[in-house]
Amino acid sequence: MLKGKTALVTGSTSGIGLGIAKALARQGANIVLNGFGDVEGPKAEVQALGARVAYHGADMSKPGEIEAMMKFAAAQFGRVDILVNNAGIQHVAPVEDFPPEKWDAIIAINLSSAFHASRLALPAMKAANWGRIINVASVHGLVASVQKSAYVAAKHGLVGLTKVTALENATTGVTCNAICPGWVLTPLVQKQVDAKAAANNWSNDEATKQLLGEKEPSLQFTTPEELGELAVFFCSPAANNVRGVAWNMDGGWAAQ
Repeated sequence: MLKGKTALVTGSTSGIGLGIAKALARQGANIVLNGFGDVEGPKAEVQALGARVAYHGADMSKPGEIEAMMKFAAAQFGRVDILVNNAGIQHVAPVEDFPPEKWDAIIAINLSSAFHASRLALPAMKAANWGRIINVASVHGLVASVQKSAYVAAKHGLVGLTKVTALENATTGVTCNAICPGWVLTPLVQKQVDAKAAANNWSNDEATKQLLGEKEPSLQFTTPEELGELAVFFCSPAANNVRGVAWNMDGGWAAQ
């Protein structure tokens, strides 16, 4: 479905971003990966799906590096047809104790980076009259939790940016939508489950239920693969008139 298209996925060397990159690769898209840590492993995983793959290590807190990444993607594949703004970080503390430098970093990476990447991708998308911007927000773009002021503020802002971008391009072939996951089973979250199980002498299943129980009525994780398939849907002809939505995949979290 996406053969000949190019997808740039920020924060895609692991977790949700890698899951989305792989789902788009299965549909034939060229993939530009971005992120820290192991690079060769994720590249090999995506290449194994038959995709052409490039990588750029832009620090998503720095507009100049984002601009360099967008130029790199265009040089590699012509233009970015699908932009997935996924990069994100987290810090937990009460508002009065929240380190200002952590606030600034979270806003920069979780929100401002999506603005910078989008503004640079839009001209080529509009010229082609086809493009998809998918912002990976969070259920915290819809509801709040304590001690997550910067993350909640950034994700609410990302949902707002999604709506404005969608409206500004509503009569074109360019759409913008947000994905709002609840708990997602990534290696980092699995470590939290394992630690909870060890600390309380619980089974993995019991630790999972305890972790999910306060927020997610389904008592099950969303997977990166499921989120990837939602991204594929947003890129499909069936979603041509899906514009400006904040689509929560959260096991009923926001329905409470």
